[in-house]
Amino acid sequence: MANQALTEAVYYILLSLLEPLHGYGIMQRVEKLSAGRVRLAAGTLYGALSTLQEKGWIDALPKQKGSRKKEYEITEQGKEELREEMLRLRELLENGKKLFGGDLR
Repeated sequence: MANQALTEAVYYILLSLLEPLHGYGIMQRVEKLSAGRVRLAAGTLYGALSTLQEKGWIDALPKQKGSRKKEYEITEQGKEELREEMLRLRELLENGKKLFGGDLR
């Protein structure tokens, strides 16, 4: 179970890596998934990727011959962290709906 809430950037990075991607592809997918709200600078992204690798939540794939791009993919541990965060977010939304009356307009 996740020890603390994931940042929005980390959540979207993990979600993006359900399919292997290289850094620029991750940046594009995160921006698309968040409808442009989350834009990752290269330094932010690569710092997060390093941290996520250290935690064992993502792996770097072996480089393809002739390619300079490093691809990453989510690990089973990373998927479990993502599932836990989704459950936490669902609980937040359901509790908010109960008290707010369900009308989110």
